Amino acid sequence: MRAVVLASGIAFFLIGGSAFAADQQTMPPQNAKKLSEIVAKVEKRNDFQYVKGVDWSSDGYTVTYYTTDRAKVEITYDPVTGEPK
Repeated sequence: MRAVVLASGIAFFLIGGSAFAADQQTMPPQNAKKLSEIVAKVEKRNDFQYVKGVDWSSDGYTVTYYTTDRAKVEITYDPVTGEPK
């Protein structure tokens, strides 16, 4: 019984610790463009087919999308200007 309680406590702190780390990640600046505006720019690109995903880092928004000829494209956009870096 004691081992189960100890294991549960350790699991709680490990899971909780990663949640706290997520809160400490950088956020887009207050004057950042809306993500929907940036995605709309991507959707207007030649041969665009679909967006695979969008990631945020201190460098900006990295949009991964595929073209009609199945090419994978990754572009990092400045969050304030909405322009590719």
